[in-house]
Amino acid sequence: MTTLTVASSRDAASDEDLLLEHQLCFALTVASRSVVGAYKPVLDKLGLTHPQYLVMLCLWESSPRTVRDISDSLAQDPATISPLLRRLESAGFLTRRRAEGNERALAVELTVSGKALRHQATKVPGAMMARLGLKREQVAQIHAAMMGLIAATNSAP
Repeated sequence: MTTLTVASSRDAASDEDLLLEHQLCFALTVASRSVVGAYKPVLDKLGLTHPQYLVMLCLWESSPRTVRDISDSLAQDPATISPLLRRLESAGFLTRRRAEGNERALAVELTVSGKALRHQATKVPGAMMARLGLKREQVAQIHAAMMGLIAATNSAP
């Protein structure tokens, strides 16, 4: 193979790499927007937005929790979480108060209504699998791939 042939096949590969349809970031952005959009009608029945649903998932796992703990679990800044907490508190799903032993930390705890909402939310994963035409095993595979990608980006220089 000549130097010219190697160079032009490298250029062709570079050109292919720059196609929008081959961009991982593009596929992830569109997939994320599409999946979150598919959640909307399902979560509307619960009176939750997608970000509020994520906060509630954290609290259904463990309550009370600090704002910092919730923000760490969701990989979001506390400033992003605080408005969500205010709206969820206004809806009657949680309370916020100073954490015992730490005046600077806010403890977030589910109310009776917030705990009761969990029962309705148990239908969300099945409804989403049906909406997206995915089986539980497929969801697990996609989830594992995404968690691997998240880990890779966290360890990247």
